[in-house]
Amino acid sequence: MRRLATNIRVVRALGMRSVRQTFRRPQLMAPIIVFPTLLLAIQTGGAGSAVNLPGFPEVQSFLQFMLAGAMMQSLMLAGNSGGIALAVDIEMGFTDRLFAAPIPRFTIVLGRLAGTAALGLFASLWFLAIGLIFGAEIESGVAGALIAIVLVTTSAMAVGGIGAAIALRTGSASVVQGLFPLVLVVLFISTAFFPQELMIEPAKTLAGYNPLSFIVDGIRDPMISGITASDMIGAVLSILGIVVLGLALSARALRHRLRVG
Repeated sequence: MRRLATNIRVVRALGMRSVRQTFRRPQLMAPIIVFPTLLLAIQTGGAGSAVNLPGFPEVQSFLQFMLAGAMMQSLMLAGNSGGIALAVDIEMGFTDRLFAAPIPRFTIVLGRLAGTAALGLFASLWFLAIGLIFGAEIESGVAGALIAIVLVTTSAMAVGGIGAAIALRTGSASVVQGLFPLVLVVLFISTAFFPQELMIEPAKTLAGYNPLSFIVDGIRDPMISGITASDMIGAVLSILGIVVLGLALSARALRHRLRVG
């Protein structure tokens, strides 16, 4: 129990450091909050009439539909920014000092993921506040809002695992930063910003198999209609899949980093 308590303190300390590091660096904070907020404003103002298209889901407003997409974009970029910050720590030698400290190696990765999860929590609260301020309703009420918060927070942690793995493997902030366009491509071929029914091929088929589509549908469903078991199960399974992939890649990359120094 004493060792577990020590590990929890280490993870908490590293997670808090990760959050402070992000807030102190505009280049890390801007993609998480500023860019998704601006895109949300532009899309809502410029494409609001899309709700009148035949086949578009029944929603109160385009803002209500887009909130889940904005959250998804924010958490994806939070994972990418977390990877960049970890790579910067590697380049500066801070991670080497952690490796030399008498702490379990996995707490280094878990601390970074805890910080990324905290940023996901902040992003979910930020966009929920924006939606409520500008008149978007949460159809499922408090329960729907809590589900969205939990899904966004856990998804940020899951995506952060992949970012951490790439950072540990390459040790280069520029390489991780170069993944920014790829993150947007994967996001745009999901249902984050438009219903799958109104997409054209091959985007429609790709979106149907994209794990991000299942997650964003799980976040959006409580907001625009109600809580559906199938959407929740799909979102949870997709998050678990990304978590397993991220942890496996991070463990392998950590062993590589310890071996090569």
